[in-house]
Amino acid sequence: MEQQGQGGGMWMRGETIGRGSFGTVSLATAKQKANKRRNHLPPLMAVKWAEVSRSGTLQKEREILTRFEGCPHIVRCYGDEITTENGELTYNVLLEYASGGTLASRIKNSSGGLPEVDVRRYTRSILQGLNYIHDRGYVHCDIKPQNIVLVLCSSSSSSDEYVAKIADFGSAKNTMIEQRKRKKERRCLGLRGTPLYMSPESVSRKEQEAPSDIWALGCVVAEMISGKPAWNCKSDMDVDELLSLIGSSRELPETPSEMSKEGKDFLKRCFVRTSNFRWTADMLLHHSFLSENVRVQTTPELSNDAKVQLAGSYVEESALGGQKRRRINGSDDPSIGEDSLKPSIKAFKCYKRLRRLATAT
Repeated sequence: MEQQGQGGGMWMRGETIGRGSFGTVSLATAKQKANKRRNHLPPLMAVKWAEVSRSGTLQKEREILTRFEGCPHIVRCYGDEITTENGELTYNVLLEYASGGTLASRIKNSSGGLPEVDVRRYTRSILQGLNYIHDRGYVHCDIKPQNIVLVLCSSSSSSDEYVAKIADFGSAKNTMIEQRKRKKERRCLGLRGTPLYMSPESVSRKEQEAPSDIWALGCVVAEMISGKPAWNCKSDMDVDELLSLIGSSRELPETPSEMSKEGKDFLKRCFVRTSNFRWTADMLLHHSFLSENVRVQTTPELSNDAKVQLAGSYVEESALGGQKRRRINGSDDPSIGEDSLKPSIKAFKCYKRLRRLATAT
């Protein structure tokens, strides 16, 4: 059902620019007369639409976006409208137009990865958006380059500088509501998201909380640097094998060798298999990789709980002996033996001391 040249009372639908599982995305322009009367619509927008009978997910996405109004790191929503076109009722959501396309298309056209200065800038913006989302009790559940859009930065003097914004909340969830559902129905909810960016706990336990978004972010950052997915999968690997690798093995996504020392350390904080020890969005925003001058080390004032989380991350890192996991394609990197899984005494004492501190507070 192609709908071009039609639209709502204040806007006109244009050419189709994308299709997804939850709807079609087209360009939209504000009607000049209507825009004078109610000028809250920008001249150019993106409209995401689907037949009303199949628009449940899109309506949910619109509702979630209303809760994030005002965050400059999340794609803006200008409202919704039901129209009748070609005899069909169509549900439309008007969104901010991303003239830079998706991060996925930017990576694809980069010929081997993006400059690290751009990666740091995009990562900082995505993390600020995730921090906003998590603070309000939500999890995105499908962070990937296809769901990050590049919007022209209006405050920049450069005509080609873009800011990364989080889009596509069709898989997002409210963690409190989902917890009540799980208790009431006594069953695990199905998997959400894209396999290449899923965290170990989301695969093995169907647990998708804020740390799952952080793992996915790490995959996106690695992909921005190298220009290829973080999991170095074999060409004949199917989805079930990939999910087994993520959920049941001790493997980690590959850290690009060309990345800076700060960048490699940043990914190490994202790729912690134990979700409770993975750094939060707020903690990662203070990482030196995201500082304006990458050489400047920024040490945030952390709560006792955050200190315990940092200690736990250190314990897990020490337990692996500082060794790099064997790659998926079976390269020369050594695998980890059982003996090396024993945490060092120093790390264990550090963890226990901080845990007592947090409990006593």
